[in-house]
Amino acid sequence: MIDLQDRTVCPTLEEIGAYVGNPLFQNFCSGILSDYQCKEKIEYSSCSWERGWNVKFRKSGKTLCTVYPQESFFTVLVVVGTKEKEAVSAILPDCSASLREIYAQTKEGNGQKWLMIDLEDPDRLYDDVLRLIRIRSAKDPHRTTKKKPETPF
Repeated sequence: MIDLQDRTVCPTLEEIGAYVGNPLFQNFCSGILSDYQCKEKIEYSSCSWERGWNVKFRKSGKTLCTVYPQESFFTVLVVVGTKEKEAVSAILPDCSASLREIYAQTKEGNGQKWLMIDLEDPDRLYDDVLRLIRIRSAKDPHRTTKKKPETPF
């Protein structure tokens, strides 16, 4: 078993998945990698918030989310910045009560909310996190769905 506090040994994504011990972790990571064609970067954080190894998913120089592994679950950090704020506010009424509570309780700093969301089940909160990442990944966060081409008929 890996030691997430040992900064001298960088674990692989598979080793982190084994540490978490919840198949949702691998599903989440593989889904983000394939859906966004992004890169994962495993980094050691000395931050007092979550010290230890974490996984950042980046696309075009922008962090989509950061995953902090725990035993049997994982925490996803999604930053809602000024560009995403309007789009996130628009979907909040349709989100789970859990996400609405996290959003309401998270203090804003420098125009950003850093949402720390614990995931252990493929439930509505999980779907909400994927929606937040979709908004975060959009070049224009106000338009998070692709329009289908109109047919001439």
